[in-house]
Amino acid sequence: MGQRLTQIATRTGDDGSTGLGDGSRVPKDHLRVAAMGDVDELNSSLGVLLAEPLPDEVRELLVVIQHELFNLGGELSIPGYELLKDEAVRHLDAALRRGNAVLPPLQEFILPGGTRAAALAHVSRTIARRAERALVALGATEPVRAAPRQYLNRLSDLLFVLARTLNRANLDGRGGDDVYWRSERLARSTD
Repeated sequence: MGQRLTQIATRTGDDGSTGLGDGSRVPKDHLRVAAMGDVDELNSSLGVLLAEPLPDEVRELLVVIQHELFNLGGELSIPGYELLKDEAVRHLDAALRRGNAVLPPLQEFILPGGTRAAALAHVSRTIARRAERALVALGATEPVRAAPRQYLNRLSDLLFVLARTLNRANLDGRGGDDVYWRSERLARSTD
């Protein structure tokens, strides 16, 4: 693994560059740094979600995901290094199967909202999509393994499922249903 920081204010980035885990330096607007930043932001947003009242199984899943995202960030910080395992993608696939099995099928698009926890899961979902786009952009210029890209794709789907699950959890007394988009078609069918 790369070098660990022993102090935070190193001043080495004052010139607009940053160090990678292999000791090399790149500009702070490098595609690799953008992907690392988006993954870090995603992990931080999950930290905010974890500060909410959550069902135990959701909390446990999110803690595992935070560790896997840290592995992904570590992998991104060291070009050519592998830290996120294929097993992490399979873990998300299994969580998606479990979550989808208990949710009613969607009849309409939903808006990001509902309970505070569900809304925070939706925010994390959108950050996961941005991180995935950053990883795809990096992959167009440098080799990027498939597992990290697949992981972020599955994670954004899982966060959508978790938002729906959290809207039904009723831990804060305001649970219930998803917030449905009021489409013209839906309005006509209920008149």
